Amino acid sequence: MSTPTREQLSIALETAAKMREQGEDPHFMAKSLLSLNYRFTELEHVYEALEHFLNSGQAAEAHSALIKAVEHFREVELRSKGEGQPAKFGL
Repeated sequence: MSTPTREQLSIALETAAKMREQGEDPHFMAKSLLSLNYRFTELEHVYEALEHFLNSGQAAEAHSALIKAVEHFREVELRSKGEGQPAKFGL
């Protein structure tokens, strides 16, 4: 199966958001797509930090950024399950 183009994914996400807004998601397909896309986007940050860490000679600063990315994803996962701290706002 090929990966959808950016345009196809954008259309699918817009359609999923509309389905959720209108309460027309009987089999949770829209909810699942939106959730998986959000998680995937967050995991891309972890992957980028990992790539940077591995390509930087495993520098301490890159290691710290990788740890922060992993911790952030862990918080996102816990919040999505209702187990984490509420999102922090402000500075």
